[in-house]
Amino acid sequence: MDTTNKILIVDDDREIRSLLAEYLDHNGYTAIMAADGNAMWAALQEHQFELVVLDLNLPGDDGLTLCRNLRSKSNMPVIMLTARSEPLDRILGLEMGADDYLPKPFEPRELLARIRSVLRRTQSNQITLNADHLQKLKFAGWTLDMTARHLVAPDGMIVSLSGAEYRMLNIFLEHPNRILNRDQLLNMTHGRDADPFDRSIDIQISRLRQKLREDARSPQIIKTVRNGGYVLAVTVTAEKNG
Repeated sequence: MDTTNKILIVDDDREIRSLLAEYLDHNGYTAIMAADGNAMWAALQEHQFELVVLDLNLPGDDGLTLCRNLRSKSNMPVIMLTARSEPLDRILGLEMGADDYLPKPFEPRELLARIRSVLRRTQSNQITLNADHLQKLKFAGWTLDMTARHLVAPDGMIVSLSGAEYRMLNIFLEHPNRILNRDQLLNMTHGRDADPFDRSIDIQISRLRQKLREDARSPQIIKTVRNGGYVLAVTVTAEKNG
């Protein structure tokens, strides 16, 4: 079994690919490079990676499309890179399932810090693949299926979740009836390198409330606490699959 700490770097800029690969190689990782989506899929077929560093602006399928397609097949962590700095790009990347986002230009050591942070977070939160231990979390008539990573509504309808929505809901379900402020939510979803001024938390919660069919003016499941943050104000119970 391949147990090497392999990182896949997907970027159409040869200099950036080479620079990052060399830096990661010197810091205990084995970096494999790909210039576009086709090369990325080929590398994923050939190697077992711990994480993908994925550029947003690529020839052919862009990084958002590739991230969405990868997330539909795998829970492998993804850090997105982009030359753009607009908040919308970051939010879109997170909605497509990226675990973190780093605008160019950046220092390689900053990327290394984010890689380590994401890997610590995902490994500590990793759910065992043994089906006997996978759980369904039930709350207010809803069920979060942690195998399929989707919601089941009280009427039985399946509601799909983006990677960001799934992680956010999972955090609330792990901390029911506990007030979580934005800084805590940022740290839990993005690690210590999160931008303290990031407003994507509010947007993600707004979209999550829509998925939960909440009344925006008076939500009953994820409530806003004035000057405090947010709280999952319902009881949560766990069930084993099968």
